[in-house]
Amino acid sequence: MPQATSKLNAFPVFMRVEGEAVAIVGGGEEALAKARLIGQSSALLRIIADAAEPELLAFIAATGAIHIAAAYDAAHLEGAVMVFAASGNEALDRRVAEDARRLGIPVNAVDRPELCDFFTPALVNRAPVAIAIGTEGAGPVLAQMLRSRIDRMLSPSLGPLASLAASLRGTAERLLPKGNARRRFWSDFFGGSPARAMAAGQLSQAHDAAVDLLLSNAPASGHVALVGAGPGAEDLLTLRAHRLLMEADVIVHDALVPEAIVAMGRRDAERLPVGKRKGCHTKSQAEINALLIELGRDGKRVVRLKSGDPLVFGRAGEEMAALRDAGVAYEVVPGVTAAFAAAADFELPLTLRGVSSSMVFTTGHDLKGNSLPDWAKLAISGATVAVYMGRSVAAEVAGRLIEAGLSPDTAVAVVENASLANRRRFHGTLADLPSLEVRADLTGPVMTIIGDAVAGANFERSEPLATHRHEGAAQTAVEGAER
Repeated sequence: MPQATSKLNAFPVFMRVEGEAVAIVGGGEEALAKARLIGQSSALLRIIADAAEPELLAFIAATGAIHIAAAYDAAHLEGAVMVFAASGNEALDRRVAEDARRLGIPVNAVDRPELCDFFTPALVNRAPVAIAIGTEGAGPVLAQMLRSRIDRMLSPSLGPLASLAASLRGTAERLLPKGNARRRFWSDFFGGSPARAMAAGQLSQAHDAAVDLLLSNAPASGHVALVGAGPGAEDLLTLRAHRLLMEADVIVHDALVPEAIVAMGRRDAERLPVGKRKGCHTKSQAEINALLIELGRDGKRVVRLKSGDPLVFGRAGEEMAALRDAGVAYEVVPGVTAAFAAAADFELPLTLRGVSSSMVFTTGHDLKGNSLPDWAKLAISGATVAVYMGRSVAAEVAGRLIEAGLSPDTAVAVVENASLANRRRFHGTLADLPSLEVRADLTGPVMTIIGDAVAGANFERSEPLATHRHEGAAQTAVEGAER
């Protein structure tokens, strides 16, 4: 079940302030902080303070801001597009806020969120590029910490590069058709030779490289990335996967991939759900293969988003073979597979010196049929077994392994919704495992880990499987007596 995305109470926007008046009421430290922030823009600063402190007066002198050295009056706000109540006096700030609202001007009252129409962000300035970080007034220190991190990540050349992009925008729109070709140009512009030249301080070379890109008539080549979305938690997505999602024209995703991860892609990317959930396939594998080939041949950058790792029970082999035969370029981006996430949730060592030195990844359905798979011998000799999609055949899995010689007392760990906040953990033995089948409350993906290494897990936040085993047995007895 997808997690609900939290709603913003304050929606971030960029307001045009070039040549417009922004009024700040106050003469102290709070007013100076807001003046420095707005001073990074081309707004006309109007500071209303009858007794401004020396530092604020020095700022006014250095920047040419308008200083109204008089006691505050509502008339001082007229014509402003934004107002800051920054006097440090609650009564005056409240009066300023009320006057601003009466005049239809949005107002921010410093350290008084209940009086604010908007909040000022922590700002990363690479003009004309700006990154604004807000916490709706809840954590200014957190916003400043994030600003510092982002500031270190961004090249000082980003601003000049964006200015060069702005100068070429009209030409690009005339020469390149709207859609994939234009997006491809800008992607190559910001990530290719123009960006490298600008980072080296070579403005003319950056311009020439951009013109060469514009005049290139090479057709866009399609590309498909088979990307592992991980077990569900957004912060377990790899950096490469995130980058490809941001570059994708089309995202083809399975049903088990949470909406929060799909939403990490570019907002205008086409999103195509293709099912692939147990008992509910909206498209057959052959249809998915054909879709990927068609999109690739159309020159699209495609992310085929699969839960977990695409190479572990993700049928990536069939998709790679189809793309290879069709001559469509592709790559594979690994993801955190559910077995690793489940083991991490349990603090469980999948291999343990002197206990288990090998692993088996399987599905519960591998144990169906008349003959045991070859890996069953490994389980008996001590390998750790990770069973994907095994809830509905848990009794058969347990029965076949016990029949093959694995002890009924072998430790078992079970996780529903591995890695997510709503995960549930259960522990017990192989003999307890059949109780999973009668658990109608387990609606999310279930991962089962079996083996002696499981005994080394942390069971403090886990429920015993045996409880439900006994409940299930009692219910069966009652139902039998009623017949």
